[in-house]
Formats: sequence, structure tokens, C-alpha cells
Amino acid sequence: MRDQRRSPLASVGLHATLIVASAVAVFPPLWLLVTSFKPKSEAFSTDVVKSPTLDNYHHVLADTKFLTWFGNSLFVVLITTLLGVFVAATTGYAVSRFRFPGMRPLMWLLLITQMFPVAILIVPLYNIMSTLGWLNQPIALIVTYLTVAVPFCAWMMKGFFDTIPVEIDESGRVDGLNPFGTFWRLVVPLAKPGLAVTAFYTFITAWAEVAYASAFMTGEENLTLSAGLQTFVNQYTSDWGSMTAAAVLIAIPATLVFSWAQRHLVAGLTAGATKS
Repeated sequence: MRDQRRSPLASVGLHATLIVASAVAVFPPLWLLVTSFKPKSEAFSTDVVKSPTLDNYHHVLADTKFLTWFGNSLFVVLITTLLGVFVAATTGYAVSRFRFPGMRPLMWLLLITQMFPVAILIVPLYNIMSTLGWLNQPIALIVTYLTVAVPFCAWMMKGFFDTIPVEIDESGRVDGLNPFGTFWRLVVPLAKPGLAVTAFYTFITAWAEVAYASAFMTGEENLTLSAGLQTFVNQYTSDWGSMTAAAVLIAIPATLVFSWAQRHLVAGLTAGATKS
């Protein structure tokens, strides 16, 4: 058998590449964190923090609408995540287990909806929301985010349900369970990795989205966190200290959710990619 060990030169090159790639990935969030503790007069300095301060965080929390934006985002994200997981899971299960007229066109439709960029969809969606009277209403963002998250998650859940033996469903029917009872009591407990990935993807879609939030919501009282972040740095003001502090605060919930879901991410993504 051929010797598969790397030469010392190849090993050094590989490790050097990994170190450089890691530094490039870590530098932006690390610099953002460091800048958030700098006085505003030192925001653009390349020095390490000489005199750390919490003034930026105090200003963001006490003197701006940050907590209002947080509440708006939390409401939109929770509703979007709950509905997104439910719709994606039931759609994926139905397509995985049942054969019905229009099933293949439905799956193609879900796939095609992912091909349109945000820039093309903003204007028609804005007109639809305006006609329905949903502008400046959380429902506009909830419905829009669901149209973004559900198609991808439904495809992924379909692939995940394909890996669960059909015999489990058959045993549920033998015990007298209806299709939804079989899904809820027998299949869902086995689908936790896929559901965790779906919840995480839906959460990130709603938590970090900027374009729709900026287009559909106006007035500081109605903004979400991602849209409110733009008020710190725009054509009229440039408060980089407050923006970096707000960005760090926004990243904390996403980090917590990722920490909760990370043990399921690899298993869920891998299982969802094995079949389609």
C-alpha cells in the first residue's frame, strides 16, 4: 500500500493555510468586539483598547430604541420560527410519505422560489403588503420570512424523513393512530436533528435579515434590530461605537441559539442531504 503520510513541507503548508484562514474568519468579529469597548474618539484607531469603556453599550441600551427593536425582532422571530418549523416539517413529511397529484410540481415550485434574488422580490412584495395594509405590521415580515425559509427547510426535511424507516409509520397505523398522530407521536421524536436545523435556519433568516425589514418597516418604533442598526451609521450620522456595541448585543442571541443547535446541525444537514 502506498504511504499516505504527508511530507513535512506539505504539512507545514496545510497548517499555515488553516491558520491564515482561521485568522481571516476570526478577525472581523474580534475587531467588532474590540471596537465596541473603545471611546468614540478612538473608534478608527488601530491600537488595542487603551481605556476600555462601557459607554457605547450604555448609550445603546439607555438612549436609543434598542430594547423596542429587540422586542419587535423577538416577536417576529419566535412566530416565524414556530410556523416555519411546523410548515416545513409537515410539508416534508407529506411529500416523503404520501403520493398525491401535483407532488412533483410542488417540490419543483419550492425549489424555484429559491432562485429569485431579494432585489427582484422587494418591489412586488412591497406592493402586495401595501395592498393588504400590512406595511409597518409584524405580519408582513413574518409572511415574507416564511416564504424564504420554508422552501429550503421543506426540501431538507423531506430528505431527512426519507431516512426514517416506513415501518415506523406502519406500526403506528397498526396501533390505531391516524397519519397526523403517527407523525406527531412517532416520527417527530426521531426527527429532532432535522427540526433543530430547520429551527436554526429559520431563526437566522428572520434575525439577521435587513432588506425586507428596512423596506416594509418605517419609524423607529416599528424597526427590528437589523433595520435599527442602520440608524447609527447612515448619510447623516456615523456613530461607529454605538453600532459595534449594538452589533455585539445582536449577536448574543444568535450565538446562544447556535450553541443549543450545534450538536444537531451536522447530523441534520447530513441526513437531509442523503436523499431527495
